[in-house]
Formats: sequence, C-alpha cells, structure tokens
Amino acid sequence: MVTRRTLFGATAAAALTPFLPTPTATASPTAPAKPTATRIAGARRGPVPLRFPRPTGPHPVGTTELHLIDPRRDDPYVPGRPRELMISLWYPSTSDKAPRAPYLPPLTANLYAEGAAVALQQPVGTVDWVGARNHAGLSSPVLPGRRPVVVFSPGFGVPRGLGSIMVAELASRGYVVVTVDHTYEAAGVEFPGGRLAVQTLPQGSYALLAREARVADVRFVLDELYRLQRGQNPDAAQRRLPRGLGDVLDLTRIGAFGHSAGGITSADVMDVDRRVKAGIDMDGTLAYGYPNPADSPTVAHGTQRPFLLLGAGGTGPDGGPLTHRTDPSWGLFWDNSSGWKRDLNVPNGQHYTFVDHQALIPWFQRFFTVPPELIANTIGTVDPDRILRSLRTYIPAFFDQHLRGRPSAWRDSPRHPDVRFVQ
Repeated sequence: MVTRRTLFGATAAAALTPFLPTPTATASPTAPAKPTATRIAGARRGPVPLRFPRPTGPHPVGTTELHLIDPRRDDPYVPGRPRELMISLWYPSTSDKAPRAPYLPPLTANLYAEGAAVALQQPVGTVDWVGARNHAGLSSPVLPGRRPVVVFSPGFGVPRGLGSIMVAELASRGYVVVTVDHTYEAAGVEFPGGRLAVQTLPQGSYALLAREARVADVRFVLDELYRLQRGQNPDAAQRRLPRGLGDVLDLTRIGAFGHSAGGITSADVMDVDRRVKAGIDMDGTLAYGYPNPADSPTVAHGTQRPFLLLGAGGTGPDGGPLTHRTDPSWGLFWDNSSGWKRDLNVPNGQHYTFVDHQALIPWFQRFFTVPPELIANTIGTVDPDRILRSLRTYIPAFFDQHLRGRPSAWRDSPRHPDVRFVQ
C-alpha cells in the first residue's frame, strides 16, 4: 500500500484536486504528485472568510457526527484493521440558536487548505478554511416528525463537507441527510481524538476497489441507521446524540445522491440494495473502472426505481456534454432502466458546478484573482446564482416526488435557462 495526499480530493475520473484542471470523466485515474504551497507572511491583513448561501427551506438545520466501526469488515485499503467511517446527520431542527458546526473538521481543513493554496495560486492562509462554519447548528434540538432519509456520497478523494450547500437545503426542507466520508480514499478523514486518516491507495488500478468499498460503506451506514432508529447509539464512543434523532428516521423512504464517484455510488447501491428507493448521479460516469461500459453490473442491470442523471456541459466524451446521448455508460444504463428517469444537462457548467465549488469560487473572486483556467475547468461559465436556484429546485423536487409522493412537472422551464432536458 502507498499513501498519497490528494489534498483537494479527486474526481471520479482522476485523482486530481477538484480546483485543478482535470481530464474528462472518462479518463483513467492516476495518482498525483503531492502539491506544494508557499507561505507568505503578512501578505494580507486577514484570511478570507467563507460565506455560504443560506438554505431556503422552512426549518432551521441541525447536525451531529458519528464514528462508526464495522468489526465484521476488514478495511479494504489498510488490511488488518476493522473498517471505520465518519458520518454526519443533518436534520430539521426546532432552533437556530445552537453554535454553527465547522464546515470541515480542523485537521481536514488544514490539509485541504494546502491544496487550495496551490490551486488558487495564493499563499497558505489566504482562505480561512479552519474557521469556516456551515448553516447547521451543532447538536441542535431535533424537530419531531417522521422524515425521509437521503444519503450523500462525495466525489473520489473529497471530504463529505464539500456538498454542504445542497445537504443543508434538503435538511431545511424536512429531510434527514446522511453524509459519508470514505476512509483512506478521501484525502483526509478526521476521527475523534485528533486522529487523521490520510488517503492510502494501492499501487496500480483501484477503481473497482473504490466502487466496492463505497457500496459496502453505504450499506453499513444504512444498517447503523436501523440501530439508531431502534434506540441504540451506534457511535463507537457512545457520544451523546441529540434527543429524538432516531425517532425521526423513516427508513421506508430512503434516497441516495452523490457527486462524481458519489453519483456512481448512488447507482451502485441501488443495484444491490432495495432499501434505497430513488437516486441521483451528479456527473459521475458509470463506466468508471470498466473498459467496456457493458461490463459494469450497474449499467447492465439498469434500475426499475426512479433515477435522475445530472450532467455538465464539458465532462462527456471529447469534452462535450455528459448525457445519455453522448456517454456510452449513461446510454446503456438509460436503455436498461425501466423506472422513472430524467436526464438534465447544464451546458455551461463543469464538473464542480454541482457542489460547493460553484458558490466558493465566485466568492473568492471578490477578494483575489482566481486563475481563469481553474474557473473554466471547475465551474465553467454558468451563472452561479441561477444554477444554484435550479439545483435547489430540481434535486428537492426529485426526492419530494419519489419519497413524499408530491409530483412535479419535469420539462424545460424559462425559470431555469441553464438546464436542458435531454430526451
């Protein structure tokens, strides 16, 4: 085994940092060299604070984390030790008075800051990653009521916090959202007591190993949610959880969504676990690890349950749009799926349009010059405010329809000019 620090994480296609230009989603993964950054003392008066758009739902949001240990599973990346995971639960709360939770745990934030400095071509310390806070109250009181549950899986190498904007949005609208760190694949996963598990990947190809590990991770998390629902505390140290958290979990209504490799995970889990009723893949090619897309069981089987494909304009074959009309893996999955399905594309977006980078990079532009090639290869030219409104419309509408029975009209809309329905 070899340890590699992919400080910004990686796409489903390449273990490269999310803020750096990346190959298209069909490229083969290769391990990067460790980036370097220069510290320049006194370069600015203070670090740039992070600001995130507030969720628009009617409820305040609370969050808590759990440390999970699976004694029955040997860790696929570090054999000889049980598999350990860190997850966060985001939920509707009765109060917005609790202290806001950190955007990233401090050790993870420090690790992330080093890679960010390289990609942004700014000194380490320019951005206050460690001090950043999201819009969720730490262990805030739980709003009673049975809630659908949605599992979020991040991109390859990426910490679970990088999808916080949409996760908070769903929680504010009445969902319990569970975010998962995939240990030893993510650049860094921080465990209680100040232990940081850094990315540890095998030599050679690891695509299929990552897919298998992710599916097992999510299925184990679902098992632990059932324990929580039954009144048990699955946290390894039995740390106190918000009162009534298990009572609000409606595990008859489970959805899954993810970005890049996380989108693949959503489809892969649905292929083997019928507990998940609906899923979304945000810009993750389903051929990852398979030279022939038809060899992927997920692609070959398709799904009979609702599934939404969300693709960008420049991440498909030859740098074109990623849709079921252009990408063989999406096309075969589409043809083999008999359930409700839609394919939405953002022509002017890029791979990180679907996660927090779409808000962060325009924010950074207020304070310093962001390299133009970085913008072009991460978020493209799509209007940041408009696309955020669109994602906040379509993603909740999908889960509202398929987990809550609230149908929506699914067609091109002048309200969302940046999104195209692919027929």
